[in-house]
Amino acid sequence: MASSFVHLHLHTQFSLLDGANQIEPLVQQIKSFGQPAVAMTDHGNMFGAIEFYRKAKEAGIKPIIGCEAYMAPGSRFAAKDSGLAHNDYYHLILLARNLTGYQNLINLVSKAYLEGFYYKPRMDKEILKEHHEGLIALSGCLSGEIPYLIGQKDMAGAMAVAGEFQEIFGKEHFYLEVQANGLDHQRVANSGLLEIAKKMDIPLAGTNDCHYLKKEDFRPHELMLCLQTGKTISDPNRMKFDTDQLYVKSTEEVSAAFIEFPNAVTNTCRIADNCDLQLALNKTHLPQYTVPEGFTRETYLERLALDGLAARLQERPSQILPAAYELRLREELTIICSMGFAGYFLIVWDIIKFARSRHIPVGPGRGSAAGSLVAYALRITDLDPLVYTLLFERFLNPERVSLPDIDMDFCMERRGEVINYVVDKYGKDHVAQIITFGTLGAKAAIRDVGRVLEIPYAEVDRVAKLVPNQLNITLQQALDQEPKLRDLVETDTRVKELMGIARSLEGLARHASTHAAGVVISEGPLTDHVPLYKGANDEIVTQYSMGDVEKIGLVKFDFLGLKTLTMIKRAENLINERHPDNPPLIMEQVPFDDPKTFTLLSSGKTTGIFQLESSGMRDLLTGFKPDRFEDIIAIIALYRPGPMDLIPDFIKRKQGKIPITYEVPELEPILKDTYG
Repeated sequence: MASSFVHLHLHTQFSLLDGANQIEPLVQQIKSFGQPAVAMTDHGNMFGAIEFYRKAKEAGIKPIIGCEAYMAPGSRFAAKDSGLAHNDYYHLILLARNLTGYQNLINLVSKAYLEGFYYKPRMDKEILKEHHEGLIALSGCLSGEIPYLIGQKDMAGAMAVAGEFQEIFGKEHFYLEVQANGLDHQRVANSGLLEIAKKMDIPLAGTNDCHYLKKEDFRPHELMLCLQTGKTISDPNRMKFDTDQLYVKSTEEVSAAFIEFPNAVTNTCRIADNCDLQLALNKTHLPQYTVPEGFTRETYLERLALDGLAARLQERPSQILPAAYELRLREELTIICSMGFAGYFLIVWDIIKFARSRHIPVGPGRGSAAGSLVAYALRITDLDPLVYTLLFERFLNPERVSLPDIDMDFCMERRGEVINYVVDKYGKDHVAQIITFGTLGAKAAIRDVGRVLEIPYAEVDRVAKLVPNQLNITLQQALDQEPKLRDLVETDTRVKELMGIARSLEGLARHASTHAAGVVISEGPLTDHVPLYKGANDEIVTQYSMGDVEKIGLVKFDFLGLKTLTMIKRAENLINERHPDNPPLIMEQVPFDDPKTFTLLSSGKTTGIFQLESSGMRDLLTGFKPDRFEDIIAIIALYRPGPMDLIPDFIKRKQGKIPITYEVPELEPILKDTYG
């Protein structure tokens, strides 16, 4: 490699509230330094690995995916081990050399969460032996086992551990990690590491344990650590790093810092040269639905769809000719099967069928999937797309190859039963929910930084309230839009510091949680593709977020829990309990043209009614006075940014105050329902 240094120990924002490097600025800084590669080694996880891989590749930088592992002193299964005075884990840097190493790293970090979690996700040497192939290991920072033993003046123990790691990873794939951070403890560790390196012929690697991008980010990083621990900046017992050197340094800065260890610097390039991970992104791994003997997935889907359509037309006779239904169904089946999505439809059909068989309320369907006659025939959706002239091409189009996306709505209280069914059917190793990350928004950043700086609440609140109430607004946008906020920053030094630090921290990942709807089902074990994490309620969750899960080709299914469905079911049960002598009310049989329903809607008394309960929508209902189902469709479509401006004209056309004209007469059948 042309450069003589590569950062191999570096924390991004996915070392939650510990690392402050956002990936895009990081990659650009590495590029500006002329460094050809960079590693990502977050604490115990691989949360940001795919975003890091993609953005580094786009910038022409070689991505090295790694992890700073937490190592249990004994077995990962033990809740507490003796033999470590200050903590219950050591640190170890692991780097993936190739695809085998990447998959082993996935297995290691998954087992650390699922088997070894005790305050931190912990591995042990037993699983390192199982999953060492394709990995390079560095002995870690001062919290590594070898530096710790050196600090305890146990050189014999440190050498024994170094020998263990050499045996696990192979002599050419284990390095002793030295750092130049100005700490006295580090100088002691470096001296011991150099001694071991000479005695045991183990190469050195120089790292900087980067936690933030630039030297001036030291203070914002200190405040971020206070956010993590709930402390204030004046607390003498707060967690802090006793050095301001943990930033992403240039090659020249690193070379000067490691003047005593020149080989440790050049060895980083040797390590980077040995790493060549190539991921096959955007290649879909569809789970396979098992069909009865004598069928393929395609022929089974065809049989179910034809039988289902016949049953639908018998239940709900239509004025549209049966031949039109059959033609549309055949066209859809041809597209679905030619695109390889028959299995996807069968999986969704099976899930919905299970829910209905257990009397779990299921939504009638929403989004573009409502345009599919196959979905209607399979009872995935409950709206006839021909009656409402809905387009299949909006859902699935061979000219725009993308996975189908069918939202499945279930009763909020019983959604878990459906997920458990999927886990039982496909196996717990094949099903997981999806992680999501809460980030530090503009107002939250001001309030959190204000607390850490111990600025009076009223003063911080005054500043935060000057940020406009705009979705996803940044602090820079707030300063551009609000003159009072700008004036405060320019005239008050304390507010200037508050805003400066808040701007440094806004947008950083703050915590991990479980996505409200997303579930992944895989053909093979999930750990062939994605690392796993244990959620707050012990649910198994992917370590990659929704977008990254799709990038690696896994198929996401949306299982939404809707309180509206729960409320409807309760209302149905209450009505039937209170009127036992009447024929039972069945929600699916309620007509779409009931006059009393439209009178109620026109009164604006729609609090608690899905998509019709906001104050703006209630005003629209009272002004528009819908009297047919097509009116409801139209106003929901209109009530959003853009078409909202057309609402006054729309109401006047319905009321006959503006004449309805058709510039192209042939378009009247299409435009008639929306008053031209």
